Order: sequence, then C-alpha cells, then structure tokens
Amino acid sequence: MMLAAAATHGFLSPTGVEIAFLLVGIATLGAALIMVTTRQLVHAALWLVVALGGLAVEYLLLTAEFIAWVQVLIYVGSVVVLLLFGLMLTKAPIGRSPDADSGNRWVALAVAVAAAASLVWVVVDAFRTTWIDLDGPAQGSTKVSGEILFRHWVLPFEALSVLLLAALIGAIVLSRRDKEGPAPGRPADRPVREGNS
Repeated sequence: MMLAAAATHGFLSPTGVEIAFLLVGIATLGAALIMVTTRQLVHAALWLVVALGGLAVEYLLLTAEFIAWVQVLIYVGSVVVLLLFGLMLTKAPIGRSPDADSGNRWVALAVAVAAAASLVWVVVDAFRTTWIDLDGPAQGSTKVSGEILFRHWVLPFEALSVLLLAALIGAIVLSRRDKEGPAPGRPADRPVREGNS
C-alpha cells in the first residue's frame, strides 16, 4: 500500500510541503522584485525584510531550522536594522526621490540576469553528482551546520562580522555633520529687523 502511494507521488501530485514551498517562493520573489523596483528607500528596506523572511520560511520547510534562525537573527534582525539606521542617520529622503533612479535600468537588468544565470550554472554544476544520505544525520541540523561552519567557514564568518562593524561605523561617520558655530568671543548672528538704525 505504501509502495503504491510512493510510486504515485510525483510532479503532478505534490505534497503540502512542496505546495507551501512554491507559494512562499513566489511571494519571496515578488517581494524581491518590488524591493529593487521601488523608488522609496525605506519601502525598499521593508520589502527586503519580507524577502529575507520568506527565505527563512523556505529554510524551515527544508528542515534546516538552524539556518532559518541564523537568517532571521543576522539578516532580518541585524542587517536590515543596520540599513534602516543608516537611512535615518544619513537623513535619506523618505518619499520618492529622483536621485534613487540612475536611469540605467536596462544595464542593471542585464547584469542581474547574467549574475543569476552564472549562479544557477555554478550551483547546478557543483551539485549535479552530489547525493544526500537520507539515512545519515539531517544536513540542516545544528550539529552538522556548526561543524561545517567552525571547521571550513570560520574566516568568512569572522570577515562578515568585521564587515557589519565597518558598515555601522560608516553609518555613524556619515551621520555626523560638522556644524560651523560662531567664532570664540563673537556672538551669534542675529536677524536684523527692518526699520532699525
């Protein structure tokens, strides 16, 4: 009975998890498209939250709970907050701004398509002959992910933390504006009223 059910499962009979994965993927793609096409910087940052949150849900559906929480804590909880603080500290325009559109949409689209095609080709070429042992430990578990992270990816992990620190320092430096005050011993300029001699 179970063998017959397994044999009938295929592309035309998806499971609930596969349907949820597809729907969340479509929502995440839509949020990403809105993020890169909107002209309001704050709205772009908020749509980035939706896109990164959708990726975290995808990781949960793939039973990679540790990676999902890392996605939420680091990207949604740190990177996006850092972007929002940078926008607020640098007094970026909240509404529509002509400076947010450089007019090179077709060039940007061509670069994005080329980058996406390159990434897809690299991933497919790298994992074409890779098989996951389903009888072994879950690949997305905390133990396996921690061993891989602290054995093979320690340097990029630390480099990312330094990059976040540098971005925060850069936002603070950009937010400081040197205000020219009055010279020592000289009172501040007062507005002159009309009619005074």
